[in-house]
Amino acid sequence: MEETGGRDHLSAGAEQRRMRMKVMVAIDESDGSFYALKWALDNLFTAMATVGAATPENEGMVFLIHVEPKVHNYVYSVGPGGAAFYPATVVVDSVKKAQEERSAAILSRALKMCHDKLRVKYDASMTMQVKAESIILNGDPREMICEAAEQMQVNLLVMGSRGLGALKRTFLGSVSDHCAHHARTPILIVKPPEQEKKH
Repeated sequence: MEETGGRDHLSAGAEQRRMRMKVMVAIDESDGSFYALKWALDNLFTAMATVGAATPENEGMVFLIHVEPKVHNYVYSVGPGGAAFYPATVVVDSVKKAQEERSAAILSRALKMCHDKLRVKYDASMTMQVKAESIILNGDPREMICEAAEQMQVNLLVMGSRGLGALKRTFLGSVSDHCAHHARTPILIVKPPEQEKKH
């Protein structure tokens, strides 16, 4: 009798954790990151549809995180004498503005995907309460994503994989590979579907 009660208690605890799930999805301009977002929405959040009204107890949260690299104002040597050259503030400001516009476009596309998926009603008795929020950070994506996932105490970090080969991954580095080894939260790396091989 006690065993059955213990199992019910454990399954109720698992149900509660599932219903209050906080997931962070790392988003950049790659198709791999958008595929990972689609996978998370299809496989993690649609399971949160519940019978009855949506309440704070059965809501979920998806955080869309995008990291912009820092724009540095370096000194460049120009000419035969090696005279120093600082890029004009106008140039640096222009680069920052372009970066902000690109980030806004990426996150706008991701938020639209979330809202389109999360508004779906399964039938009149099933409701789902999942909120989406976007976050833009500046710095090294590898470090910033790991830090943000820990600070926000998410249940799961979801990332896409660009499918870099071993050689490219060695030289270019892989954000998902770094996070898999350094994040202090569970991480799911979603590989893109294999392309059909051409004959």
